Amino acid sequence: MRIAVASDERTGVADAVVEELRRRGHEPLLHGALAEGERDDWAWASEAAARDVAEGRADQGIVCCWTGTGASIAANKVEGIRAALCGDAETARGARKWNDANVLALSLRGTSGAVLGEILDAWLDAEPSRDETDAANVRHLDEI
Repeated sequence: MRIAVASDERTGVADAVVEELRRRGHEPLLHGALAEGERDDWAWASEAAARDVAEGRADQGIVCCWTGTGASIAANKVEGIRAALCGDAETARGARKWNDANVLALSLRGTSGAVLGEILDAWLDAEPSRDETDAANVRHLDEI
């Protein structure tokens, strides 16, 4: 799977995301501080990763900043993006299942290596719900 990854800093967590995705056989598309020559501010980096997802160059995205909040806000400004800020595995699983989230936002400050692995396990293993009520909620997002 191709996964767009953006971060506004090169930290242990940002590098660990890229390494872990590669280890799992995914192809990261790098943005911001992770890519040479790109603007690394959180709004620009997160937008670039979200556009990869929205325009079909990536299947999913992961955006990171110090709290994860700014990265999620920026990604959600891109049409078709449903970014979820997740600090634990159950939130990540629920975001994929009930919200069909296509971009994971992470805090560089608050995500430990162990928790990162759990979040990625949950995010990558979860499938969007087939329940019609859940699907109707996701479709309604485009109408808002």
